[in-house]
Amino acid sequence: MSRPANNMTTKILIWMFFGMVLGSLINAFARDVALVQDYLVEGLFHVAGALFIDALKMLVVPLVTFSLIYGVCGIGSVSALGRVGVRAFLLFILTTALAITLAIGVAVVVGPGEGFEMRNGEQSGFVPPPAPPLSQVIIDLVPTNPVAAYANGNMLQIIFFTILFAICVLMIGERGRSIAQGAERMNEVMMELVNLVMHVAPYGVFALMAKTFSQQGLGMIMPMISYFGVVAVVLLLHVTGTLMLLLRLLGRVSPLMFLKKMRTAQIFAFSTSSSNATIPVTLRTVEKRLGVDNSTAAFVVPFGATINMDGTAIMQGVATVFIANVYGIELGVTGYVTVIGMAVLASIGTAGVPGVGLIMLAMVFNQVGLPVEGIALIMGVDRLLDMMRTAVNVTGDAVVTTIVARAEDNIRLEIFEDPAAGHVEEVHLPRETPRQRRVADG
Repeated sequence: MSRPANNMTTKILIWMFFGMVLGSLINAFARDVALVQDYLVEGLFHVAGALFIDALKMLVVPLVTFSLIYGVCGIGSVSALGRVGVRAFLLFILTTALAITLAIGVAVVVGPGEGFEMRNGEQSGFVPPPAPPLSQVIIDLVPTNPVAAYANGNMLQIIFFTILFAICVLMIGERGRSIAQGAERMNEVMMELVNLVMHVAPYGVFALMAKTFSQQGLGMIMPMISYFGVVAVVLLLHVTGTLMLLLRLLGRVSPLMFLKKMRTAQIFAFSTSSSNATIPVTLRTVEKRLGVDNSTAAFVVPFGATINMDGTAIMQGVATVFIANVYGIELGVTGYVTVIGMAVLASIGTAGVPGVGLIMLAMVFNQVGLPVEGIALIMGVDRLLDMMRTAVNVTGDAVVTTIVARAEDNIRLEIFEDPAAGHVEEVHLPRETPRQRRVADG
């Protein structure tokens, strides 16, 4: 029964491994070979990987729109929607606070960066992107032109407008039923599109991994091994420890079954480094594999992809301790508490902004008096860590969605507990019989 689902996950893992190996070999032995770089790395790998990412992004806006309309209408009342929203928001804030607290705790004990020789104020040429004021972020929640928001893929504005539209569909009662039913059918069509993309996923993941590792290589990790290692360990601890404990205590479901069913979505997140691009796969996993009702999943998953910053918060916590050690600056308890508060607030205030990790880190450094140019020290290994952070963020989105669904009694436990539930079906077109063709031809 579970063979198709396991086959897809196994196939993605195998092709991802081959991509990492091939990319590392190219980085080690063919970095200066123009033919390999031009035709393989920047040619085949770049084109195939970009097509795969674009195919995922192509699904995000229509899937979120139709799924949200159907989901909000399925909730049945504005008060129930508000209850779901408040629960999800508070849980996302809680997981972010726990993530950065864990990161600072482990980093203080391990002490990454101790022994580095760096003079305070030494310039490294890094210019952080400007952080928008919180007031402007709040103003930008409301789209002045919904069509422009959809065209630009501004997820916060799309979510705001779509929820408002769906609430009004609810408010007009019976007359809005056909719109909700139409959104349900369109959502089913979009899920079939997700199935189609998932069938080419192993090869897209291979191309992404091959290109990334051919450019970055594994050797770039060595000079920053202490920082890289602490971030990686804390990310793993947060996923297998903090999040699974919350899932067990608040969601009252099996963490092992959850992790088993989340593997495909985590691999997608790792390879794309984008929570938004992974929304179609996360939504499909949460609904079809975990059994969460669309009315909850359609709201919480896009919301989490926009504001959930567990992985980024972990990076901030470790980076703060690392840079403080490198420059010989003592932050103290007050400084670390400030970092925790800043990370939690920034995860809300800078949601959806390009370069959000660096913006948030620059804000934190400025607040606690660390040299912002120190960010340049960690940028070399940030690409690989970004892939890990995204997988953690997507896992956190699914954990919160499951907990909220359990609280609202919107999860089918028989689906959650079935290892084979929601596997990727074979995609095929209906075939006409000879008699049907003769009738159609008249």
